[in-house]
Parts: sequence; C-alpha cells; structure tokens
Amino acid sequence: MREHDSNGPATMRRGRRKFDDDEPDFLKRGRLEPALREDPDLPEVGDQWSSWDGALHGPEPRPDWVRTEHGAVDTELGVLKTGKEADVFLVRRWLPATGQSSMIAAKRYRDGDHRMFHRDAGYLEGRRVRRSREMRAMTNRTSFGKELIAGQWAAAEFDALGRLWEIGQESGLVCVPYPVQLSGTEVMLEFIGDWETGEAAPRLAQVRSDNADLESLWEQMTDALSVLARAQVAHGDLSPYNTLVRDGRLVLIDLPQIVDVVANPRGAEFIARDVTNVATWFRARGLTIDAEGLIERLLFEAGLR
Repeated sequence: MREHDSNGPATMRRGRRKFDDDEPDFLKRGRLEPALREDPDLPEVGDQWSSWDGALHGPEPRPDWVRTEHGAVDTELGVLKTGKEADVFLVRRWLPATGQSSMIAAKRYRDGDHRMFHRDAGYLEGRRVRRSREMRAMTNRTSFGKELIAGQWAAAEFDALGRLWEIGQESGLVCVPYPVQLSGTEVMLEFIGDWETGEAAPRLAQVRSDNADLESLWEQMTDALSVLARAQVAHGDLSPYNTLVRDGRLVLIDLPQIVDVVANPRGAEFIARDVTNVATWFRARGLTIDAEGLIERLLFEAGLR
C-alpha cells in the first residue's frame, strides 16, 4: 500500500536498531526543541513544512503517493539506521486537511567534522568537479573539501536511484526505492517497509528462505547486476546487508558509492567484488553459483571485455 489516510502518525519502535556500521559514540540529532514551537513560521501540526519546494525532485512520472502539495508537513518519527557516512530517519509527509501521507526515508550525510572518509579514495576515482580549487580541496581533505565530498555522495546516490528506478519501471529487472528529492547533503527516498508500523523490510542477510525462494532471489540479483553492467556502473558495495526483500522482491539500496566502471580504473575490480560478495552468501545457503562465469558476462556487458 502506498497511501495512508489516517491522521495519526505511524507507530514504530523508538529503540535504536543495531546495524553493522553503527557508531556507538555518535550523538544523534534530536527532534525540534519545544521552544522552537513558538516560531510563527512552523505549522500547527507536524515538525515543519514539507521541504519539497526548493529541492531537486525525482524522475517523472512520479508515483501517486509522492506528496508535492504546498500545505504538506513533515513529521520525523525516529531513526531507522545510523552509519559511518550517513544517518537515516523515518519521515511522514502528510496533508493535515486530508490525511493523505507518504513515508520517506531521509538519508542525511554527515558533515566534515563527523563523517568518516575511509572509503572515499577508491570510489571517487573517475569522478571530477569542474573547478580545480574544488578538486584540490577534495584531494587534500580540507573542511571545504569534505563538505564537497559529502555533497558528491548524496548527489551520486540520488542520480543513481533516479536512473535505476526509470530502468526498473521499463524493464522490471531492477528495483530501487523511488528518489523523492535531494537537498544539499540530504536524500529523501521511498521508505521500503510497512507504512503502518514503520518497520523496515528485512535485509537479504536476515531472510530465511527455501531453495525455490533463494533461486528466485538469485535470479533477481543477476538481473540487477546485468542492468548495472549494461549501464556501465557497479554498485561498489553490494552485499546481503544493503539489499532488502519486500514481498519476495529484491530491492537494492545504499548507492552513494556507485562506480563508473569505464572512468574508474578499478571498474572491473568493483564488478567482481560485488558478484563475489553476494555469490558467497547464496553459496553458503546451498545454491550452486558460477560466480566466475557471471563476472565474465558482466564485464562483457559493461564493455570491459
């Protein structure tokens, strides 16, 4: 279901969920302080007016659940995930007059003081900015450069989601969350999960399936990898921990590190690593996987062979 008509906010667990990339010492940003409620520019209900205006929007035609109305408000419901590069919050965007709503995952990339940049070097090869001053700042990891890199991660993920979502709508061979909007270092995208309870769909690593289901999921995985290869990109960090399963459908998430396999001199390596990561998981559950053959096919489809 993609539209919720209740005026009440979705219910979700307030406790913090544990993820592999959690940072226990990170201080989570809180909700709006009560004192700010006296601001006459804030809506009477919800945390703030919708941030739709002024943001970069996802591809058209948009799903009908996307709320674009000027009277929509955003209500932050809690933290979905904390990670080394970004934190993900659950936001309900709704129209108080009608109760029409959508559930959005707001992915907020860390600023230069808090974000970890241990993975940047390899992924950023092949990405360039127009101004040499900006390129130097990014290379030298100045505060300004770190902000630019964070913006690049957000923009790269937003662009990749839009591109793959359009391909998925046409072909049915890949599934990603719809990218709602991009504003600075925040990407807002479709929440994949139960819109009534706020429970996220399980990651592939959490799924317990029989052989028939596993075979279907592996077929979907190879289809998605083929789509990426033909688009001459690699996920760059594909694993059972950043793919979701909703109603038997595999959904790729976490795409900020997407790699242009032609521009990046390590492109073939990233394709091979993506395949190896997911093939190892499926093999451990009893499927016979020809990972080497798949890698060769993907390299050919990407134009690297």
